Amino acid sequence: MTTESHEKPPRRHFSMIRTFVLADFVTLGNGFSGSGAILSAMQYLASGELHWLWIAFALMPLALVLDFADGRIARWRFKSSPLGADLDSLADVISFGMAPAALAFAVGMRGALDVMVLLYFVACGISRLARFNVTAAELSDGTGKVKYFEGTPIPTSLGLVAVLAVATWMGRIGPGQEMLGGQWNLGPLTLHPLVLLYALSGSAMISKTLRIPKF
Repeated sequence: MTTESHEKPPRRHFSMIRTFVLADFVTLGNGFSGSGAILSAMQYLASGELHWLWIAFALMPLALVLDFADGRIARWRFKSSPLGADLDSLADVISFGMAPAALAFAVGMRGALDVMVLLYFVACGISRLARFNVTAAELSDGTGKVKYFEGTPIPTSLGLVAVLAVATWMGRIGPGQEMLGGQWNLGPLTLHPLVLLYALSGSAMISKTLRIPKF
């Protein structure tokens, strides 16, 4: 009498590189741009050389272009990978969550209250992307396309970066009153009113009532 074997077949090795498609490499370019912006902001803090800050600002629109391009390339080539959605979210957290916060810190928003607001902003960005990944299926129409965003998309944080670039061009950056919008001293704590734009942006990202059509 023969007995059936219930052993599972050995798990095949998951080859990450061979799984990648062209759109995934574009997504990585988005993440590289955001990471480069963070490192350039750090170099500005270390050296005080303003051109590093401008390099960081310049990398942010590049990240946005690559973020738009990856989905279009995937649809154009009719090819996507199992990693695509996760890669996109992780790259967006770096480029449109952490990088804008790092730039705000670099230009002078370094008070204790500033940092709390910036951390809140990053947490909102992470939460917003996680919610989108979980709810994308129920928000999509019959073709699988998502009809609208709940809350503002995280790339809208580039508007904050544009404000920082204008402040830099005006010479209104620094950790004190010279910052655009000045500085509030609340007892031993410091707050730059400009950082409140980050609080508004983060709150808009996690809003349940805001519905932004996706084109």
